[in-house]
Amino acid sequence: MKILIIQTAFIGDVVLATPVVEKLREKYPDSTIDFLLRKGNESLLIGNPHIRKVWVFDKKNGKYKNLLKMAKELRTEAYDYVINLQRFFTTGLMTVLSGGKVKIGFDKNPLSFLFTHVVKHHISHDDINVHEVDRNLSLIEPIVGDTAFKKPRLYPSSTDYAVVPTGEEYICIAPSSVWFTKQFAEHKWIELINNIPAKYKVYLIGAKSDMPLCGRIQKATSHQSVEILAGQLTFLQSCALIDKARMTFVNDSAPLHFASAMNAPVTAFFCSTVPAFGFGPLSDFSIVAEVEDKLDCRPCGLHGKKQCPQQHFKCSEMDVKKVLAKTKIL
Repeated sequence: MKILIIQTAFIGDVVLATPVVEKLREKYPDSTIDFLLRKGNESLLIGNPHIRKVWVFDKKNGKYKNLLKMAKELRTEAYDYVINLQRFFTTGLMTVLSGGKVKIGFDKNPLSFLFTHVVKHHISHDDINVHEVDRNLSLIEPIVGDTAFKKPRLYPSSTDYAVVPTGEEYICIAPSSVWFTKQFAEHKWIELINNIPAKYKVYLIGAKSDMPLCGRIQKATSHQSVEILAGQLTFLQSCALIDKARMTFVNDSAPLHFASAMNAPVTAFFCSTVPAFGFGPLSDFSIVAEVEDKLDCRPCGLHGKKQCPQQHFKCSEMDVKKVLAKTKIL
């Protein structure tokens, strides 16, 4: 059996697609499983023992030219199953053109009428709490025959773990997000770090583009042991660092899902978004921090916004001392 999984969205979306890989391998140990993702995310799946090949799709340069070229290459593989985890036209077209014998995807994809099997895409509401992992696994229920939950998993190597400091307890903080309203306010991060016991080293992690924010936080905090690692680590090195941390503090963003994939202790700040959307932490020890006041404007969108529509950003005003008291690091 040859299977292709398609997920060309963001970093965290790829992480939350890995339970599909894990479950298919468990059910069909002799199958061939390939994964198609966007350029820039391919290093996430390095070392994954269940994936034969990672297809890399360049969405930014000659998007549709690259799509047609890739579709032609995919057809040579003669996949038995093509499983599309996204709801957008581009991946729908790729699924249709792949030549897969069975094409599976969500009903919200505009080309779902051309799929072999269509699965309803549920967003959580008051009566139903559906995690993104549940949504993804629902696509393969007809193949594996059950709906049992499976956690995401990544595979850092011993080389990745070589960056992890030894002989000290430390905290990881990933302060940034692509979307401003999903990002815990800068002054709140500073307040949080100021209240972290001095015995812990604090590492600020993230992308190279997060370095200015990390620099401002480091300069403003009174904590004497804060080091910036943003821009210096690969995805899997970040996972290794998070895996061994006493606690990792994150936004509703990719590092949250890194922690879930490592089953590492994590505290997630949800500002403009809410866990009910399906992207909450999955670690055995996880804390969700949300503003205590009921805000009529929250949530203001599924993915966050570039600025607060109400210009007050009250959803970030959480009591850091109360949050820290739950973490068991004090």
